[in-house]
Amino acid sequence: MKENKDTKVLVLMGGVSTEREVSLKSGEGVYGALIEAGFNAVKLDVTYDNISEIQKIKPDVAFIALHGKGGEDGSIQGLLEWMNIPYTGPGISASSICMDKILTKKLMIQSGIRTPEFLEFYVNDGFSYDKIEKSIESALGFPVVLKSSCQGSSIGVEIVKEKAQLRSVIDSLVSYGDSILAEKFVEGIEVTVPIMGNNEPSVLPIIEILSENEFYDYESKYTSGMSHHLIPARIGDDVKKRIEETAIQAYRAAGCRGLSRIDFIIDKNNTPYFIEINTSPGMTGVSLFPESAKYAGIEFPQLVDKIVKLALKA
Repeated sequence: MKENKDTKVLVLMGGVSTEREVSLKSGEGVYGALIEAGFNAVKLDVTYDNISEIQKIKPDVAFIALHGKGGEDGSIQGLLEWMNIPYTGPGISASSICMDKILTKKLMIQSGIRTPEFLEFYVNDGFSYDKIEKSIESALGFPVVLKSSCQGSSIGVEIVKEKAQLRSVIDSLVSYGDSILAEKFVEGIEVTVPIMGNNEPSVLPIIEILSENEFYDYESKYTSGMSHHLIPARIGDDVKKRIEETAIQAYRAAGCRGLSRIDFIIDKNNTPYFIEINTSPGMTGVSLFPESAKYAGIEFPQLVDKIVKLALKA
């Protein structure tokens, strides 16, 4: 394998999704860490107009710091495959599956992994407010969590406490896409599990998340002081072991590689419920993945070094 100084790493950042600003921060953080780790790093703020620059730069590997549509849904992964450029994180199919919250939940159920009960609705499939309201009321009750199925960073996520709120929330979610996930609200402890590795993935320290808002929403994630991350999470050894095993099972079921971060809710009976998989975790100054790695003794430059080398091995 090449020395770091001989390895050209292209950081792909920005993009055109609703998570563009977060991606720019992730990309800058990754770029600085790569330079510190001794790589020949360059960066590209990806737009529709400059995508051809990737081939001109001729990187040895691409570090995907893109979030949301176009960045972690299999699109850029497919383009890089076509260009024969190795890249960080999961491949095309895993990225595509995990970006779709409905598809991911179905896969987890097939794999025997517990996830909150849910319903799915499609705007173009006989869309009816009355039908949605009746279905949610009878099958899930209130409060209920409504999500746009293909957004990240908690964009397009709302906790609906009563039936009267449903229509306005549905109207806001439709602007993100035609599919909506209605999920039974589970009250409990929010934890996230960072995982690294290809064929033999390993779990980094589990983080417990406390939010100043009602849940770990966009503002809580990316505003300093709006959330608190507890490492290690305040959970018993039995629960910890169960979550670690389930997270690895979910990682493999989805076909992940390189790195991902998996979210769970632990209810009052200490039962963990799978929520979602993040295949391109944030790498900002307040992001969970690098914070967990640091607790495990892996500084940011060392973390990006490991991620790049996993990509080259894959």
